[in-house]
Amino acid sequence: MASFSRPGSRLPPRRPDTPGEFVAPTGALRRRGEADVPPAPPAAVAPAAGEGPAGSRSGPARHDELKLCGLAAVRARFAREPGSIKRLFFDQETGQRIGIICKVLAREKKVYRQVEPAELEKISGSLHHGGIVAVVYAPPLRSPTPEDVRAWAKRGDPLLVLDRIGNAHNLGAVARTAAFLGLPRLVIPDDAAAARPSDAAYRVAEGGFEHLEVWRVPSLVAFVRDLAAAGYDVVGAATRGGRLGTGPGGRRGETAAPPVALVLGNEEQGLAPDVTAACTRLVTIPGSGKVESLNVSVAAALLMWELQAKR
Repeated sequence: MASFSRPGSRLPPRRPDTPGEFVAPTGALRRRGEADVPPAPPAAVAPAAGEGPAGSRSGPARHDELKLCGLAAVRARFAREPGSIKRLFFDQETGQRIGIICKVLAREKKVYRQVEPAELEKISGSLHHGGIVAVVYAPPLRSPTPEDVRAWAKRGDPLLVLDRIGNAHNLGAVARTAAFLGLPRLVIPDDAAAARPSDAAYRVAEGGFEHLEVWRVPSLVAFVRDLAAAGYDVVGAATRGGRLGTGPGGRRGETAAPPVALVLGNEEQGLAPDVTAACTRLVTIPGSGKVESLNVSVAAALLMWELQAKR
């Protein structure tokens, strides 16, 4: 088993209010048998795009890694896929609440470390680290096949489709709401304007991505048409011109309503015209008219509830 304490040191005592909890030792990261010498200062390496300042113990940015911030997000990932956690960093207070996680990482000979809050800021690249940062393997974004789409429709699975949602915080908020309401998956386009599940999106989602499948499609228009052909009621969210109400097969007294695929547009431009044309119908949230529209994550919550959760 890996050891990161100095020779002769002992693990901190167990707290009486957390029986059985294991608290990770502090001190420099070393393996058993290494000389007890002061560590060399970190090299001044410029941070990669989207990463924290140079010198972070999390190492250089990698395309196959994510940094999950906050206890809810880290616990959700640990519960779903503990082996995906590569390194873990936390402050003293949070360290008293993650004993089982540290035990598993110790058994797997992975790095876990109590650090100062300033170090967590460097590792996470954010002030909003929530006292803990897990560096994890990033899940791949797959593209659905026509067989996948037909299987989803046959099961009646609801679907959330995002047309170039560009803000990572909005993406995270939408994912959190979708997971809360029980939607199994969301789809994003392979478009430079579309935010992807990044560190920031995961932080805002508060563990929501662990309960969602995220898929990526090369052509959103073609995908929306495939959804309609498979039997989905493809509902596009429009600032004006649409209306709320039951869709095909969803009139009062009928039981076989088609599954719903909700399509939400870009924060500034809304749905692209060709995506709008491919939808089977449009809906608009009625408001006072004093402001033009809602934030996309708020609109997503209202429409997901109205179109799917109430079923």
